[in-house]
Amino acid sequence: MSFNSLTIESSDKRLTMSNMGVPRHISHSQKRNSAAGRGGRRPSQEMWRSREHQPERRVARKEEQADDLETPVATPPRGTCQSMCPKRELQERESQRRLHRFETLAGTERDRRPRADPLRTVKEYSRPAAGKDSTRPSDLRPPAVLLKTAYDFAFDRLRSVKQDMIIQRTTGPDCLAILERMVRFLVYASFRLCGEPLRLYDPRINDTHLQESLSWLLQCYVTQPGPHGNQEEFQTLSLLYNLGSLRVLQHTLELPKALRSSPTVALALSINRAFSERNPVRLLRLARGLGFLQRCALHRHLAACRRDLLLLYSHGLSSRNCRFPMRRLAQLLDLDVALAGQLCRAHRVEVHQGEQVVFSKTGFTEPEPAQVRCPARHNVVDEKENDLARLGSIIH
Repeated sequence: MSFNSLTIESSDKRLTMSNMGVPRHISHSQKRNSAAGRGGRRPSQEMWRSREHQPERRVARKEEQADDLETPVATPPRGTCQSMCPKRELQERESQRRLHRFETLAGTERDRRPRADPLRTVKEYSRPAAGKDSTRPSDLRPPAVLLKTAYDFAFDRLRSVKQDMIIQRTTGPDCLAILERMVRFLVYASFRLCGEPLRLYDPRINDTHLQESLSWLLQCYVTQPGPHGNQEEFQTLSLLYNLGSLRVLQHTLELPKALRSSPTVALALSINRAFSERNPVRLLRLARGLGFLQRCALHRHLAACRRDLLLLYSHGLSSRNCRFPMRRLAQLLDLDVALAGQLCRAHRVEVHQGEQVVFSKTGFTEPEPAQVRCPARHNVVDEKENDLARLGSIIH
């Protein structure tokens, strides 16, 4: 018998072994089929087992959902800091020499490490950072302290005041009082700092914070029970600051009739209509009836309004033989004669001997921004600057 081939036959099987001692070759397809065959039964068995427990899982899931519904909503934190700046921040800023010169204790200004005056140091705005707890009660000032802090306005500190209010979800009369002071300050800043270098004043950032605070305040008037004694004032400021805004106009027109027909709101609606109709003469005439802070809110629209007036007259009265009195034009522009003459020359409108103006539609040009710097046109509001002697009472 040869050992190269061995065949064993029986009634129920036949086995052939070739080249004994050499492992039999198994193809990849056989391996896959074998693995599938072994593993195919297990998922089926596990599936049947899992189905047996499905009713129990459904009951457990319903119980978890019921527990979630019954879980009470976390209450917002309540501040316990009774000073304008938390003690921890005050010590930290002292050690890092980050005190503002107005926050430094008198007599320590020239020291290597100036000390903080607790009565004048105000909490800084800081962005929430990973791992930093911004809800610590000892670092949050309650509404009564925020109201006191709002008296010493600084732009960065205002952001900090608003941050504390948002974290604590501040509502009620204190919330309204703080927001009203914020809006008054930011409206005044938009006028007084207009035209300053960007390193000193960024009008876009100021506008963003003013719009957010104003929107929050007007929403509080709607959602919180009244009456609100200052609502008329701030509805007027909102419309004057946002002349031409359809959203603000619609909000104003939806106010109760008694509020909508009040003297200041009605005047602001008339000014907004003149602005929409591009009627600068009527707009500037109506603006004379506004109060100090209202004129500050209107201020950012005045440059474009005066430009439209000069363009309108340059086309309507374009003639070499036509002479228009400078004093009358200054009155229409709501400027004194000297500033009206500067504005005319910046737009290449001829001024003869400082008393007569010659309009020409071909001579009118758009000036360089530096030629119409905002501070040079401030006397429209400055005529009421005697109100600045009591600016504190205007804001607060």
